[in-house]
Amino acid sequence: MRARSKFRVLRRSRALVVSPRLWKPRLVFWLGALATGLISTGFAYLADEAHLFFLAATGAEGLRRFLPLLVTPAGFALSAWLAYRFFPGSEGSGIPQVIAARHLRDDKERSHFLSLRMVFGKIALTVLGLASGASIGREGPTVQVGASLMLQAARIGGMAQARGLILAGSAAGIAAAFNTPLAGIVFAIEEMSRSYQSRVNGLVLSAVIIAGLASLGILGNYTYFGVTSTTAAFPRDWPLVIACGILGGLLGAGFSDLTLRITRRIRRWRAPDPKRRTILLAAGAGFVVAVVGILTGGLTFGTGYEQARGAVEGGELPVFYFAAKLLASLASTVSGIPGGLFAPSLSVGAGLGSTIGMLFGASTGLAAVLGMAGYFAGVVQAPMTAFVIILEMTGNHANVIPLMAASMLGYGTARLITPEPLYHALSRLFIADTLRRRRAQMATGNAQGQAQERPAVEPPASDDR
Repeated sequence: MRARSKFRVLRRSRALVVSPRLWKPRLVFWLGALATGLISTGFAYLADEAHLFFLAATGAEGLRRFLPLLVTPAGFALSAWLAYRFFPGSEGSGIPQVIAARHLRDDKERSHFLSLRMVFGKIALTVLGLASGASIGREGPTVQVGASLMLQAARIGGMAQARGLILAGSAAGIAAAFNTPLAGIVFAIEEMSRSYQSRVNGLVLSAVIIAGLASLGILGNYTYFGVTSTTAAFPRDWPLVIACGILGGLLGAGFSDLTLRITRRIRRWRAPDPKRRTILLAAGAGFVVAVVGILTGGLTFGTGYEQARGAVEGGELPVFYFAAKLLASLASTVSGIPGGLFAPSLSVGAGLGSTIGMLFGASTGLAAVLGMAGYFAGVVQAPMTAFVIILEMTGNHANVIPLMAASMLGYGTARLITPEPLYHALSRLFIADTLRRRRAQMATGNAQGQAQERPAVEPPASDDR
C-alpha cells in the first residue's frame, strides 16, 4: 500500500511538472520579464542618443545656440499632438497611469493605459521630448512600459493576477532602468501598492531578477550616478544632513504642490477646446524650457544626468542650477508631453545639495547625495525608495544612516505641506477620466436602447380636438 501511495504521488508530481497548463503561464511571465529588461535597455540607449543629438544640434556657439527657441516649442507641440491623437493616456510620467490601472477592474479600461500600443507610443514620444530638449526622464515611462508588457503577458498566458503582474512589471521597469534591483522591489511595495502583499512577492522578485539580468547582460554592472567615497562623519556633518533633508523636503513639496495645482487648472482650461489648447500649452511650456536652457548655457536641457553625476563625483554645480532645473522640470511636467520625473528630480536634488554644501563648506559629493535624498523624498513621498535607490545608484553603503535620515526628514517635511503624494494625486485624475468615459458610454447605450424601443416613425397626430 505504501509503495502504491508513493507511486501515485510521484505520478501526480510528474504530471504537474510536465503539464502545459502549469508551465505556459510561467514561461510567458518569464518572457515578459525578459522583454521588459531588453526593451528598457534599448529605451535607455535611444533616450541617451536623443539627448546627445539635441546637444550636438544646438550646443554650438553663435546663432545655433538659439535654435531651442524654435526646436523645443515645436517638438513639445508635436509630442503633445501625437499623444492626444494616437496615444491617449501616454502623457506625463506614466506612474500615475499604472497606479490608476491597478485600481481598475475592467480589462478594457486598463488597456487605455497599459497596452502594446502604449509601449511603442511612450518610448517614441519620450525620445522625441528628449530630442527637443525637454527636462524629462525615462524612468517613469519605463514603469508604464514594464507594466504594459507584463499585463500583455498575463493575457497571453491566461494568468489571473493582473494587479500583481502590473506591480511586477513596474518593479522590473525601475530595476532595469537604474540597475537597482532592491529599489525596484521597494518602489513596488511602497509607492505602487502602498502595502505588502505576500501573494505577489514571488512575481515581483522573479520579474526584477529576470529584467535585471537582461540589463546586466547588455550594459554590465554599473552605478548610475557614479561612486562617491565621501562619508558623513558624526557629529561634524549632521547639520548638513538635517539641512539637506528639511530644505529638500520643502522644495520637493513645493514642486509637487505646484504641479498638482497647475495640472488641475490646466485640465479645466483645456476642456472647451482640448486639441487646440493642448498643443498651445505644450508649445508655451517648450518655449519656457528653451529660454531657461539658453540662459543657463544648456545645463537644464535633458535628464540632468551629467550634472548630477558630476556633483556626486565631487564637481560643483552653479548656485542657481537647482532653481533653474526645477523650473524647466515643472514646465516639462505640466506641458502634457510624455516624460518622467525621476532623473530630473534627482538632478535638482543634487544641485540643491551642492549649493548647501558650498554654504556649509562640506564635501560637494556628500552634499549632492544628501540633497538628492531629501528632495526626491519630498517630491514622491516615498522615503524608503528614495534612500535605497540613491544608495544603489552611488555605490557608497557607508552613508546608509545619513541617507535614511535625510530621506525621512524630506518626507516628514513634505507631509506637513502636501499630505497626498504626487503620483497618487495625479492617478486620481486619470481614474476620474475613466469614470467619466464609463458614464458617457452608459448614457450613449441607454439612449440607443430607448431609440430602438421607439417606433422608427412617429404615428400621425389625431385629428380629434
